[in-house]
Amino acid sequence: MKFSGLTLGVIALGFFSSVHATTLRVANQGDALSMDPHSLAEAVQLAFTGNIYEGLVAYDQQLKLVPALAQKWSIAKPTVWRFELRKGVKFHDGQTLTAEDVVFSLDRARGEGSDMSGNLSSIIAVRKVDANTVEVETKAPNPILPNLLATIYIMNRAWAESNGAVKPVDRRKGTENTASFKANGTGPYRLRERQPGVRTVLVRNGNYWGKIEGNVTDVVFQPIGNDGTRVAALLSNEVDLIDPVPLQNVAHLSANKQIKVMQGPESRVIFLGFDQKRDELLYSNVKGKNPFKDKRVRQAVYQAIDTATIIDKVMEKAARPAALMVAEGMQGYSAALDKRLPFDPAASRRLLAEAGYADGFEVTLNCPNDRYVNDARICVAVAANLAQVGVKVKVQAETKALYFPRVLKRDTSFFMVGWIPAGYDAHNALALLMATPNGANGSWNMGAYSNARLDALTQTIGSETDLAKRTKLMQEALELHRDDFGHIPLHQQALAWGMRANVDAVQRSDNYMFFRWISVR
Repeated sequence: MKFSGLTLGVIALGFFSSVHATTLRVANQGDALSMDPHSLAEAVQLAFTGNIYEGLVAYDQQLKLVPALAQKWSIAKPTVWRFELRKGVKFHDGQTLTAEDVVFSLDRARGEGSDMSGNLSSIIAVRKVDANTVEVETKAPNPILPNLLATIYIMNRAWAESNGAVKPVDRRKGTENTASFKANGTGPYRLRERQPGVRTVLVRNGNYWGKIEGNVTDVVFQPIGNDGTRVAALLSNEVDLIDPVPLQNVAHLSANKQIKVMQGPESRVIFLGFDQKRDELLYSNVKGKNPFKDKRVRQAVYQAIDTATIIDKVMEKAARPAALMVAEGMQGYSAALDKRLPFDPAASRRLLAEAGYADGFEVTLNCPNDRYVNDARICVAVAANLAQVGVKVKVQAETKALYFPRVLKRDTSFFMVGWIPAGYDAHNALALLMATPNGANGSWNMGAYSNARLDALTQTIGSETDLAKRTKLMQEALELHRDDFGHIPLHQQALAWGMRANVDAVQRSDNYMFFRWISVR
């Protein structure tokens, strides 16, 4: 697959609308972990719950920002955004959307237990102006606040209060509440059945305020972690659509006249991170010190990894190498900066020796096995590379239901994650992945990387309204982090959906699957 000249966008195959109602059966390699829309900032969950819930704004098929529950928005003051709500919108239980629901939801999403709070860290107050108008006040001017609200889904305040779901489900603490298993949104589909790890069933919302272009009336979503089983389910017509198609099966499925494969670049960077805060790593044989605090060790890890071979053999060429924490198409990205240092095991060994680890050391690498394309296999390949320079890596691969709570609690020494910035803007990655953990900032900086200059730049970027200046500052911060080896970007992965020939779908580069854009002939 060629990755030159990528742009953020969408792939569509024969999309059309139809009056014929039908069921869509979808299999993903992992489950949506909760029905709580503020529980986890993870794409599979946000994409799935985005069929049930909606934000004030949304992104369309071309990733253009469009009105959703807010029919329009404007800047009332430099630090105040005003949102005028769409009138007559009903929640699935029949209650009418009001400004009180929006105030409640934004406060919930930026409050205790929410994994979405990083998107809202600039907010200091959310106010009801009248029944259909809300104002959001920020600490300083925030030029991209509407963009960040696209995945901040609106809940019904009365429903949450009556169901004991005023606070979000906290994945770090393993807590649950009614919002884990039930839902009451305004979106095009209602939740009918929830069996975690087994299947989740949605039905079309007959009172939806907007347009449903596809003909799908029922959705049966199930996790099938085993690649072979997932492909077999598609071939035997047990399911209609699978995500992802195992890369080794793409050519075979593409040659089958009963199957279609949709492929395209995903705007996600896969990267490695290190615990850089503890004085002694939790899972290493090094005692009394932390090797990852030494930049030379981090660079040694970087140059010991043969990304070209990983892309060729593990990723079946369906990826492109990455040197930055954001992919092409994101605001702030720079192709000139996206240049990796060469694979150089000899240089890695020299750096390790200079840092005092001539004989290497042992460490555990935490990795999901059902979240990213070939995620566990990537970790195994990384471990094999590092073994060649004396770093003995034990790969601990597990389902994301266990993996994400573990790493979000910082119960890790070395880990792998993938990220697409919210709002398709590099500031989100800087603020959540790279900024020093402090409240909502650095909420996904699991290794607690810290650089005072990057923190200062990130804060300035958050309120800079001049696009050219803002872009320059983001590129300065990304370059600083790159040269500091704060994390180790590996590659930008590709998308691959497989579907029966009678299924027509829209595939965006953020991998959000919206069922109202799908038809089954």
